[in-house]
Amino acid sequence: MNDPMNSLNEAVQSAKEEDNLYLTVKVGDQPFGIPVQCVHDVSKAQKITKVPLAPPEVAGALNLRGRIVTVINVGKKLGLRNSGSDADQIYMYVVIEHEGELYSLMVDSVGDVMSPSPQSFEQNPSNMEPGWRDVSAGVYRLDGELLVLLDIQRFFGGISKVMAA
Repeated sequence: MNDPMNSLNEAVQSAKEEDNLYLTVKVGDQPFGIPVQCVHDVSKAQKITKVPLAPPEVAGALNLRGRIVTVINVGKKLGLRNSGSDADQIYMYVVIEHEGELYSLMVDSVGDVMSPSPQSFEQNPSNMEPGWRDVSAGVYRLDGELLVLLDIQRFFGGISKVMAA
């Protein structure tokens, strides 16, 4: 039987050479796009170990093939209500390599790899919440919703400083 996670990971790996390709994820009802060049792996539920005195957006750490990976709750980082607080919720994890360290983004669901039309791209709206604007590279207008593009450098900027302290 073909595992959908293997198919998704294969699609991400084969798309890494192309520009304008994004792995879509949802946090709550909001879709986000992560550049596929940044994606290391996608996985299902993992055993997370809490990290004492960690910032609220750090859900903990997990062991990924012998490497310790910091788990970031994207919903808490972006100020989305109730995100990551439901013990019964099954989360997905998108592993990103940033500055030589692995991080796992805890999201509600993972969609497809997509290449949105360049004509649907817009700069961040002026009414976008400042915390989101700080980590967004712009938006794509899709059918009935906005795909917010995460700027991985800026997203991890504040977290890397906190974790290094």
